Amino acid sequence: MLDLADDFEPLDLLAVAAHPDDVEQTCGGTLIKMAETGYRTGILDLTAGDMGTRGTPTLRIEESMAAAKQLHAAWRGNLRFPDARLENSLPARMTLVGEIRRLRPRCVILPYWEGRHPDHYRTPEMVYEACFLSGLARMDEGESRPHRPYKVIYSSMYATVTPSFVVDITGQFERRMQSLFAYESQYGEQADGNGLFPNKAEIRDRLHSIARYYGNLIGAKYGEPFVVKEMMRVEDVVAMGVRSF
Repeated sequence: MLDLADDFEPLDLLAVAAHPDDVEQTCGGTLIKMAETGYRTGILDLTAGDMGTRGTPTLRIEESMAAAKQLHAAWRGNLRFPDARLENSLPARMTLVGEIRRLRPRCVILPYWEGRHPDHYRTPEMVYEACFLSGLARMDEGESRPHRPYKVIYSSMYATVTPSFVVDITGQFERRMQSLFAYESQYGEQADGNGLFPNKAEIRDRLHSIARYYGNLIGAKYGEPFVVKEMMRVEDVVAMGVRSF
């Protein structure tokens, strides 16, 4: 486990992803915005991207730590689960229970529960179940105290679904791109897999277009979409955001 900080002060927001650079693409702007607001944020990557064509697991983790600094994350860790072979097993869930109890996040961001890569749809299943189990007082995991996050939200950037809400990341978009390009082994000019991967300019153009689309839905320049399974609660209908006309 690699940490950006030695203390284990509870996190306000924890983003969990299958691979290094997943968070940067899907909810990096939201993490930056929440950190700038004053919340303590963290990232937990389940694998080191061992199966990737480019780079090495050690290099990917090093790059993820550089990216975490761009995201203003207070903490980042990597469980080194086997890439492309994630399984929702009891040992994996109990490892996650230990991390959740140690980090004690109030809110957790997970990948959307459907996706092309098996790791991407197994991650939310594993972590959701671990979040529930973590709150069981009789679930023994050493001397750790029970903890259950208050809220689980799902990043739906690459899912063809209507988001429950969109976060305005106009002020954070460029820094989010800087965090993604910290993965030089993945997005720099490389001979390995040169015909398989778009170049940096094409990646920027694609992510720019997606963020512009979701930003437009809320009258902002750039946005990141999320889905929640619970009904949203509104206290003041007069003060609701996003114009109707």
